[in-house]
Amino acid sequence: MKIRHLLNGMLLAAILACPNLQAAGTASQRQAVETLFKLTQMEKKINESVQSVVQMQIRQDPGLAAKKDVLTAFLEKYIGWNAIRDELEEMYLKTFTEKELKAMNDFYITPTGQKVITIVPQLVRQRNKLAMQRLQAHIGELRTILGEKK
Repeated sequence: MKIRHLLNGMLLAAILACPNLQAAGTASQRQAVETLFKLTQMEKKINESVQSVVQMQIRQDPGLAAKKDVLTAFLEKYIGWNAIRDELEEMYLKTFTEKELKAMNDFYITPTGQKVITIVPQLVRQRNKLAMQRLQAHIGELRTILGEKK
């Protein structure tokens, strides 16, 4: 009897460890992910991030400006919305229950939820700018700690 329970436990562990054997999410769970993506403007944010990467690459290497369209097409092919949408959906399906997805949607559909979507990225940029300013102001201290000369 103990061996049977042990074997059942091992079988369950193997099934849970193998993503191909797991359910890919119910239709209603998939719909909740789709709704979440729409409410959070996921497609727009992914596309904006591609454009950000393009601009960052051009700033680092101005010679790339002449090949901006090629660079953009390349990035869209591998990290654009159409390239990662299905995998992103699977990540959400594996991470959040249907109940959790619906709770997120209930929040993001509110005016406060929509404000979070708009404002938090701005706050993150401000936080990053503040962090860089503080680090730059104290880079000499770091160099001293590391034993480097100015």
